[in-house]
Amino acid sequence: MNNVYILGGLRSYIGICNGIYKHIPAEILGAQVLKKIVQKYKLNTIDYIIGGNGVGAGGNITRLMALEAGMDNSIPAFTVDMQCCSGLASISVGADKIKAGNANLIIAGGFESSSTQPRRSYNPNHPDYKDDTYYSSAKFMPHIHRENIMLEGAELTAQKEHITKEEMDFWVLRSHKLALEARTNNYFKDITVSINNSKKDDGIRPRMSQRLLDKVPKILPNGKFITAANACLINDGAAFVVLCSEKYLNEHHLKPMAKIINSCDCGVKPMLSPKGAIASLNKILQKNDLKPNDIDIFEINEAFAVIDVLFARNFKNCIDRYNIFGGALAYGHPYGASGAIILLHLLTALNLRNGKLGCATIAGAGGLGSSMLIERI
Repeated sequence: MNNVYILGGLRSYIGICNGIYKHIPAEILGAQVLKKIVQKYKLNTIDYIIGGNGVGAGGNITRLMALEAGMDNSIPAFTVDMQCCSGLASISVGADKIKAGNANLIIAGGFESSSTQPRRSYNPNHPDYKDDTYYSSAKFMPHIHRENIMLEGAELTAQKEHITKEEMDFWVLRSHKLALEARTNNYFKDITVSINNSKKDDGIRPRMSQRLLDKVPKILPNGKFITAANACLINDGAAFVVLCSEKYLNEHHLKPMAKIINSCDCGVKPMLSPKGAIASLNKILQKNDLKPNDIDIFEINEAFAVIDVLFARNFKNCIDRYNIFGGALAYGHPYGASGAIILLHLLTALNLRNGKLGCATIAGAGGLGSSMLIERI
């Protein structure tokens, strides 16, 4: 099999739903990042464009995005929907194409616009049809379709794992603190692009405090754990990386940022979806015969502080290497893009710490988890 390398990548600043990107459809948001990537890396022999998307208009929205970006008609493009895992899954699919010798250069990642997502309703012929009421959250398991199902899953996980408010509060405060430090130190200057005059990630709260956390109410009726602070916001954003073969590197005399070692996916109980992150992380470590201390940086999408607590309990000696720039509790979670965002943060963290091995991990709706292991070059 061929080796797969990451040349680099870019992401948009992450916007809050109905914020700075509220009138920019997902395909336009993604197209802006795509154009910047092509310009930065001087790409002209692209074999595929693969995009992750969770709540867009369907109809192969990645192809639409590629055309909006002015990509040549001859470049095939397709969409991966693995919900929150979509961006990382798209990169894994691209890597597998290069490994198999079916491509030499691929742009992969994800994009999302919760601000402009379509209104959806069931067809009267569907057995779940009741009326023409719109829904925004898809059905992730048989016989259950509720708008707050992901929040319910986080609530149930916290309950079953006996996770306390105090444990989650620690991670909320840490996430915003580290994200603010990353912004202040301009760590992401080489991987962020401005769209619609955006200048920062909108979700970071400089004044986040314990006093504020104590005032935030629970989201669910009769809920005891999940609040608007320990659950991520709803967001818009786009992120892509450039994948290539060793042949492409040699022909163009390029040095990559990293090599993709391996990736994996897993499934867990749908109502305990936050546990997909830890299950996937354990799987990729086992798959590559690695111990936690072999990994220099862990980057996990913290859709809920529940995930942070589970990581801390299972990897007690690794917290200093975990989400060193903060995570989605501060930045936000544009579903289809988040897997690519955490991979870019992982690359940045490895460079900053002069690390070698890094792992990006994300849990997904419906009880899924995806991980990718990379080696910094």
